[in-house]
Order: sequence, then structure tokens, then C-alpha cells
Amino acid sequence: MAPEVLIPTRFSAATEAGPDIVGRIWRLDGQTMGTGWSVRFVARAPVAVEAIRAGIDAVLADLVAQLSHWAPESALCRYNRAKAGSRMRLPADFSAVLEGALDIARLSDGALDPTAGPLVDLWGFGPPGPQPLPPPAADLAAARRRVGWQQLQRDGDGLLQPGGVQLDFSAIAKGHAVDRLAVWLERAGFAHHLVEIGGELRGQGVKPDGLPWWVDAELPEGLAPCPARVALDGLSIATSGDAVRHVEHAGRRYAHTLDPRSGAPLAEAPAAVTVIHPLCREADGWATALTVLGPAAGLPLADRLGLAARWQLRGTGPAVVRSAAWRQLGDDGDGD
Repeated sequence: MAPEVLIPTRFSAATEAGPDIVGRIWRLDGQTMGTGWSVRFVARAPVAVEAIRAGIDAVLADLVAQLSHWAPESALCRYNRAKAGSRMRLPADFSAVLEGALDIARLSDGALDPTAGPLVDLWGFGPPGPQPLPPPAADLAAARRRVGWQQLQRDGDGLLQPGGVQLDFSAIAKGHAVDRLAVWLERAGFAHHLVEIGGELRGQGVKPDGLPWWVDAELPEGLAPCPARVALDGLSIATSGDAVRHVEHAGRRYAHTLDPRSGAPLAEAPAAVTVIHPLCREADGWATALTVLGPAAGLPLADRLGLAARWQLRGTGPAVVRSAAWRQLGDDGDGD
């Protein structure tokens, strides 16, 4: 099956005069947040590669020190251990990610909830590691009492700990890290670049031949392929769904995506939900929220908010559901 091709209008307009990019593509790779990162950028030789790597590593180390729920001394873990009634002054990235997560929580009626940490651990997806599945009903009820984004109260540049709240930014932190690296590259003088962390991507500009940074949406295994190819120029792409992460226990498939409202993994998760957005943090967070909502509730919300989203489904009915903004991107391109 030929892929649907999505090209933003701004890319088409910006490249009508042809390429004027001089240089070659450089690539750096590494590990962060339990996954891999990759950066490609256009520059003339010579390039101080080790200095660039050191700059990237410094950005990522700072983010881990703020946002990781796996690093015991991160700002997030220190907040999670804080006493009831205490106040923590938030570093800049922590504050930005929290506000982004809370915005999505409000708009999605809690389909994404940054306080879902107790549920993540209980179902064996967090730092404590695998747990017996399904968890005991009493443990699940106790965990659910500690979950609810409405409990969070900002106090100027600080955040109050009401007691027992356990933040988890895993649904949005990698996307934010992609955005931060893209900004760092821009400031370092590399206007044409592609950044990827754990499958979340953001691209800017073009390659030396004038062609865009083409990326393919992740394809679920075992389903009829419905490929999508996107030109990332000022855009990001993120994919969620049980084809991306899941575990199997006693013959049952458990999606890594939890519904914070029910306290359990999705019983019938979409195979994949892909979101395209200028900010990778938004694409990352909304891919999770729209996975939880599914197309029945998620499609009207995506259309109301102008989100470019695509659901790939299992079972009967349409295999792929696209939002109006997603279809508009395809209409702007030259593909079939």
C-alpha cells in the first residue's frame, strides 16, 4: 500500500525557490531516559562534534535531574517523597512539563493525568518493576485515591504537596526533551535538524539536497499496513498505543497505557495513535490522551482543538480514523 504523504504548506512555500543549504548531514546518537536519542543536523565541515555532543548531553542530564521518576534524587522524585503540606520550588523544565500535562488533563477530562504514578507502579510499569497482574482490588482502590490532577496546587513558582501525590511525566517528558534539544541546536546555529528520542521526532528545515526530513509513522505489527510519511519542517510526530508498548500475562494483553480514570490499562487500546504538532511535548502527551479516549471520544475533541491525529485500530470497522487536521495536512501534499 502506498503511504499517505503529509507535507505542511509552510514547507512547500519555503522551498519553491529550490535548495540553498550548504553542508553535509552530521549524526550523533546516545542513550537517555531509558531509551536512545539521535540528532541529525546540517553543517559545513569542520564541526566540533565532541563539543556538540557535550552540549546535548548537558541538556539531557539536566532534564533527567528534573523530570525522571527513575532517578531517586531527581526533582520529581524529591517532590514525590515530600511531606504533606510542604512546598517545592520548581525548576523551569519541571514547571513547563507540569503545566503542559495539566493543560492536556483539563482538555481531555483526565485521559492524561500527571499524578498517575501510583497506578504506573502498581501495574508494574514503573521503577519498582514487574508486579503480579492484575493487582489486588484493595491495592488498586488505595492507589486510585492518590490519583487526580485536581489535587495539584501551584503557589507562585512552587508546587504544594498535598500528601501522597506521586507525579509521573513518562507520557510527556521525552517529547519535551526533543523540543529542548531542537531549541539548543537552533541556538547553536544548526537551523536544519532532526531530533529523535524513543520514537518521538521533531524536524526543522531541510537536508542539503533541499528535500525534507521525511519520517514514517510507526506501524503496528500483525496488522494490514497503513503507512503515513510526513515532512517534518517545524513539526513533531509522536505515536502511542498498545502496539508500541504492552505486556502479556496469563494469555491477556495489557497495554502500557493506563486510563487514569479507571485505574487500569486499556482493555481495547488502539494499535497506534499518531499525533503531529509543532511541539513534540504536545504531540507526545496528546498521543497518550487520544489513545485513552479512543476515536469515539477522541476524534470530536481532536477536531475541536485542531489536532492532527490518526488512530489505527484492530477488529471490525474502519482500520484507520483521521482527524480533520490530519486530512488537511495530506491534502496540502502531493501524495495520493
